Amino acid sequence: MIRSNRVRALFALAVIAVSVYIAVTVPVRLGLDLRGGTQIVLETRSTPTTKADRAATDRTLEVLRGRVDALGVAEPTLVRSGAHRIIVELPGVQDPKQAADVLGRTAQLSFHPVLGAAGAGAPESAESGERVLPDESGQRLRLGASAMTGKDVKGADARFDQETGAGWHVTVDFDRTGRDRWAELTADAACRPVGDPTRRVAIVLDDRIISAPQVDPSVACGTGIAGGSTQITGSFSDAEARELALLINGGALPVPVETVEQHTVGPTLGARAITASAWAAVVGTALTALFIIVVYRLMGALAVVALLAYGLISYAALAALGATLTLPGLAGFVLAIGMAVDANVLVFERAREEHASRRRPSARSALTAGFRNAFSAIADSNITTLIAAGLLFLLASGPVRGFGVTLGIGVVASMISALVVTRVLADFAASRPWVRRRPRVTGLATAGRVREALVRRDPRLMRRPRRWLAASGVVLVLAASGIAVRGLEFGIEFTGGRLIAYETPHAVDPERARGALADAGLPHTVVQSAGDTGLTVRAGQLTDAQVDTVTRTIGTLGEDGANGAKNGDGAKTAKVRDELIGPSLGEELRRNALIALVVALGAQLLYLAARFRWLFGTAAVAALAHDVLILVGVFAWLGKPLDGVFLAALLTVIGYSVNDSVVVFDRIRELLRRDRKAPLSQITDRAIVQTLPRTVNTGMGAVLILASLAVLGGESLTDFALALLIGLAVGTYSSVFTAAPVAVALHGHRHGRRRTPRPPTRRAAPPRVAQRRG
Repeated sequence: MIRSNRVRALFALAVIAVSVYIAVTVPVRLGLDLRGGTQIVLETRSTPTTKADRAATDRTLEVLRGRVDALGVAEPTLVRSGAHRIIVELPGVQDPKQAADVLGRTAQLSFHPVLGAAGAGAPESAESGERVLPDESGQRLRLGASAMTGKDVKGADARFDQETGAGWHVTVDFDRTGRDRWAELTADAACRPVGDPTRRVAIVLDDRIISAPQVDPSVACGTGIAGGSTQITGSFSDAEARELALLINGGALPVPVETVEQHTVGPTLGARAITASAWAAVVGTALTALFIIVVYRLMGALAVVALLAYGLISYAALAALGATLTLPGLAGFVLAIGMAVDANVLVFERAREEHASRRRPSARSALTAGFRNAFSAIADSNITTLIAAGLLFLLASGPVRGFGVTLGIGVVASMISALVVTRVLADFAASRPWVRRRPRVTGLATAGRVREALVRRDPRLMRRPRRWLAASGVVLVLAASGIAVRGLEFGIEFTGGRLIAYETPHAVDPERARGALADAGLPHTVVQSAGDTGLTVRAGQLTDAQVDTVTRTIGTLGEDGANGAKNGDGAKTAKVRDELIGPSLGEELRRNALIALVVALGAQLLYLAARFRWLFGTAAVAALAHDVLILVGVFAWLGKPLDGVFLAALLTVIGYSVNDSVVVFDRIRELLRRDRKAPLSQITDRAIVQTLPRTVNTGMGAVLILASLAVLGGESLTDFALALLIGLAVGTYSSVFTAAPVAVALHGHRHGRRRTPRPPTRRAAPPRVAQRRG
């Protein structure tokens, strides 16, 4: 035992030391909503074979999205503006020239036969379609007409050859058409002498040869490289191989693009909103810490220290992975903070049970038993969340993928903080002599008010499970009817809308403009600074009267100046652009997010079925659907927009709902092992009574954080916090009064209605007359 504690302590110290080093030396990148970045406006151009219409621009946007993501600019915003323009906003990139370099090489990819070396005076192009371009080493090559384009490429990947030790190479896979064309191109080149320039094939991107490999001598003349796959070898470093693979992957644009405008933009959230959000997070965390300390005393204080370690580890992991932190990404941390608190509460409540039963008389032995008994519930709840986070990262893109990254990091960090850091601190404190003499100071010597009240009343909640299901059904119908009656109001990220750009005589504070537009009846607008005196306003579908209101409001602010005093210099606010824009969460992104979510739910169902039963997995998914529909329905009744922030809150609620149900089902499984003959309804009642103190204490900790965000976080976080508060309340209710009754009702349906066995009635014995002696 002592040795294992030392190992845990050394591991915790090592993780914290590495986290401190990374946190000090590597900054975390902030997203557009928190920091701003660079905005580039691209315009698609028609070619002799392809017209740059709206459909081609949409396809180009999706290719650009993958290109920007692959080059390391995470969480970008890309929207179509009109029929031919694409607005790209890159977070954290404050140098427009750097941003232009990122996108400037993104043009059409083509493969050319090499006709030979070019002399110094050779022209750059000829009427026959020949071109002269320098290769990677600077040698000028004569290239024939394009034999293939990026449309023929299925994908490219940088790989390291571990078997032969040949180093890094790039594997390129072609589709069915590209396979035949590549075989023809390499078959002709293989007929040339080894070492001759004509034996090479040039890969051109944006009038630049990015690679001109020579066909291997083993390839026979007239045969070429068949099979639909090829390898580009050479003296590649890791970075060079990955860069070449990224260029090949991201270069296949349907039509060429041209940069027509570029400048820096401010954050979509104002400085005051960001400051208010930071203060709300600090206040909420402090209140949660105080609540944990009041309930669990010394152990609660040590848990707070472990939560600080969780924050440090999460921050360091974000920085090390180069992730971009945005407001939707913060939702993952809200859920992970709740799970970190939940893990500590689970352990402490199990330790209280052991101490109250007198099986573990000392605080240290009770803690050891608490960690052992709570491990399965902690592991199952975290693994189900990690499954969802991993699938969201692999299958989704954009902010949904960012949510998966931050959620996964938070879950791993919460497990380290709860199972390692908290245990090391708690074991050390519980073994101190002054703590052993004062067991009440640990917070484990008392059962707690909630548990005492439940034990005293001994409720039988699952005696009639269908009544709870009926109540849940009524609530579900009332909430979901809002979708049918009022409909869903999707935000600008989903529907697109209108973008209006202004050039003002004086710089206008975006926060001030946002408030003025809200006062004018347009609360859901996105206002950003653009350059020194520019301002962009994005909103949903605006009428001409609403556009006039926006113009009038911005004009008043811009002509009044920063201090609100009339300058009288005669300068006027000019509208420089007024265009319809497409959704930033495009159709492909939404489809990928939906697929990722469905696959994640299916994977969670399979895991729960393997760990528990199909019965419990089905009940957990049913409760999850119940929570999602109620949350969406309530937002429909309130007329709140369903935007990217709501999407992050919805994903958070899904994770919390599954986590809550798993804790209850884990206790049911444990009780069933002890008493296999008892009816499931009685087992479920006992499980609910035993886990309800944990549910109340965990929920209170999360409510304090979310209430602080709702009250102090400003307008930008109000809807986010409101959605999480609704989801928290519904998720807590559904784990007890939806998931559990569904499991009991399904079990009763499968096995028939079984009456609860009762002890036999004892009949009164007839009076007997004792025989007197003597």
